[in-house]
Amino acid sequence: MLIRTAMFAAVAVVVATQIPALLEHTGPAQQEPVVQAPAAKSQVATTPQAASLTPGTMVLNADGRGHFIGTFKLNGKSVTGLVDTGASVVAINERTARMLGYGANSLDFRYPMQTANGQTLAAHVVLDRVEIGNVRVRDVDAMVLRDEALSTTLVGMSFLTKLKSYQVKGGSLTLAN
Repeated sequence: MLIRTAMFAAVAVVVATQIPALLEHTGPAQQEPVVQAPAAKSQVATTPQAASLTPGTMVLNADGRGHFIGTFKLNGKSVTGLVDTGASVVAINERTARMLGYGANSLDFRYPMQTANGQTLAAHVVLDRVEIGNVRVRDVDAMVLRDEALSTTLVGMSFLTKLKSYQVKGGSLTLAN
């Protein structure tokens, strides 16, 4: 019995150490996220910069602070958003949610969220589509935070992980699907 346990542990160690290397060679393009999560109350007063390469590809250029800001379409409505690899999901405030058609009565603020400004409660919604340039993604999880807890839209990993790839290189963020 001891030998079986030792063999199982040895196999588990080999698998655990070799799978990441295997995925690096066979998996999707590796991302180099460098965006730091900003304080939720910071004001975004920068003009979005973007350039489209080919269908299904979008390039955002970093602003003066190194943030990637663009004009996204959430459920068909234009919203300025900050790409934030430190955010698990897309995060919008109540004002944006109302603009997208989510009424106050349909939002259930029961999910605890940890933000740069501390703990708050949020409501879960699923965005039918999120678009920027030629990049389009459907059925994206998002959290709605109170207006006082979030001043700008954060485009987090629930959007980014639905893409074929995203990569930061030379002050530009390339999104592809």
